[in-house]
Amino acid sequence: MNKNQGMVYLVGAGPGDPGLITVKGLDCIKKADLIIYDRLACARLTAFAHPEAELVYVGKSPEQHSLKQVEINRLLVEKAAKGKTVTRLKGGDPFVFGRGGEEAEALWQAGIPFEVVPGITSAIAAPAYAGIPVTHRDYTSVVAIITGNEDPLKENSAIPWEKLSTGAGTLVFLMGMANLNKITERLIANGRHPQTPVALVRWGTRPEQRTLVGTLEDISLKADQSAFANPAVIIVGEVVSLREKLNWFEKKPLFGKRVLVTRSSEQAGTLSAAIGALGGESLEFPTISVAEPEDYTSLDNAIKNLHDFSVIIFTSVNGVKSFFKRLRHQGKDIREMGSARICAIGPKTKGELENSGLLVDYVPEEYRAEKVIEELRGKVGPGTKVLLPRADIARKVLPDALAAMGADVSEVTAYRTAMGGGDAPVLKEMFKHKEIDMVTFTSSSTVRNFIKMLDTTGLKDLLKDVTVACIGPITAGTARDMGLNVDVVADNYTIEGLIEAVLKFYGWENK
Repeated sequence: MNKNQGMVYLVGAGPGDPGLITVKGLDCIKKADLIIYDRLACARLTAFAHPEAELVYVGKSPEQHSLKQVEINRLLVEKAAKGKTVTRLKGGDPFVFGRGGEEAEALWQAGIPFEVVPGITSAIAAPAYAGIPVTHRDYTSVVAIITGNEDPLKENSAIPWEKLSTGAGTLVFLMGMANLNKITERLIANGRHPQTPVALVRWGTRPEQRTLVGTLEDISLKADQSAFANPAVIIVGEVVSLREKLNWFEKKPLFGKRVLVTRSSEQAGTLSAAIGALGGESLEFPTISVAEPEDYTSLDNAIKNLHDFSVIIFTSVNGVKSFFKRLRHQGKDIREMGSARICAIGPKTKGELENSGLLVDYVPEEYRAEKVIEELRGKVGPGTKVLLPRADIARKVLPDALAAMGADVSEVTAYRTAMGGGDAPVLKEMFKHKEIDMVTFTSSSTVRNFIKMLDTTGLKDLLKDVTVACIGPITAGTARDMGLNVDVVADNYTIEGLIEAVLKFYGWENK
C-alpha cells in the first residue's frame, strides 16, 4: 500500500436512530478526514467527526439526486488518492440496496484500499421498532428483502414474483411506496392471499416514525388516504399481526417528541440519555461552554490560604471540577481544607464532592441560593470566613446574604460561562418547519445565550408551538423576563426533576 494513499471506509449508519451505529462505525466517523454522507444517514452522527473534518452531503432520494452515483464513486477515489481517510456514511447497511457494492468496485478498480463496516438495515430495524419481528417460530422462518424501486409490471423483471409471492413468509420491500399499488397487485396475482397483513413503517426508529397497518387488498387505499410516503418500509406477512402485542417503541412516553437540550456539550449527556430512554429524540444545541477564568489570581490566593476558611460552598458540579483541577495544579489536595465545613447545592454537586474524597456537611432541601442561606443561618456569623468558588456570572443573592450575616465572604471565579457553539441557522430552520417540540433550559445562562445565539426578531412567534421547560423557578423567571412563555417548571431542581416535570406535562406521571 502506498504510504501517501488514503483509505475509504464504507460505513452503515443504521436506520435513523443514532444509537444504532456500530462501535466500529463510530470509530470510522471520529478518525475521518472527510465524511461523505447521504440522506438516510443520521446527520447527528457527523457531530462525532473531528472538528477539522470535511463534511460532504451527497443525499439521494427517489425523486432527486444531489450527486449521481458515478460522481460519488469518482469523489471517493479522488479524495482517497490524495491521502485522505474517507468515511462514506450510508443509511442502513452499505450492501443492502445501498449501492455499496458499486462503490467498493470503483475503489478496487482504482487500487484504493477500503473496508466495509456493516450497519443495521432498516429492513430489520424498522419492523422491530414497529413491534414486528420479521421471523417467528409460530409464523415463518423465511424472510426476503426486496427492492421496491423496480416497476413490478415491467417485462423481464429481476424479481421472481411467481416464486417470491408465496415462497417467503415475510416480504420486506425497501423504498417501494411509489410502487405500492403495483406491488400488492403483483403479489395477489401470484397467489398471496388478499387478506395477508401488511404494515408500512415510515422513518423507522426515528421520532417521526409512523406505522400504517392493513392488508394486501386495502393498504394502497389507506396509504393514499393518509398521504403515506417514502422513506418507508413495506412488510408483508402474518408476522404483522404481532404488532398488537409487541409495539414497544411507539408506546414510550416521549415517542415522537424532539427535545432541544441547551446545556454545554460536557453536561448534555445525562439529559439526552434520559430523553432517548423515554422514546424521544434529543437535539443538542450547546448554548454555554465552560472556560477557564481569564485571571486565576483570586482563586489561587484562596487556595493558598485555604486553611483559613471555616465554610466552603460549592454551587455546581462545574465549580467542584474547576476548583479541584486548580487545587491539583497548585500541587495541593483536600488536606489543605482542614476542618472547613462543606456545603453543596444539589445532589449532583454533593456527589461530585464525595467523588473527590469529601463528606458534605450541608445540602439544602431546595437546590438554590435562598435555601442555602436558610440552612446556614445560625451556623455562619460575624467573622466567619466563607469561600465561594463558582462561575463568573453567578447571582449575587448568596454572597450578599452571607455578608449581611456578618460573614467574611471570598467570592472567587473558578470558571467562566462562555457562549456555546450550537448551529443557530440550522436551528432556526427547524423551528420554522415545526421540527422541534420542546426546549429545555437548565440555568439562566442557557436562556440568555439561547436568545443571543438565535439573534432573531419574533422569537416568541418562532417558539409559538414549542413547549418551554425549565429546571426551576430561577431559570423560569429569567425565561419569562426575556419574553418566553414557560410551560414546565420542575419542582425538584435536578435533571431527574426536570424529566419528571416533562412527563407530568405530557400526562405520564402516574403511568
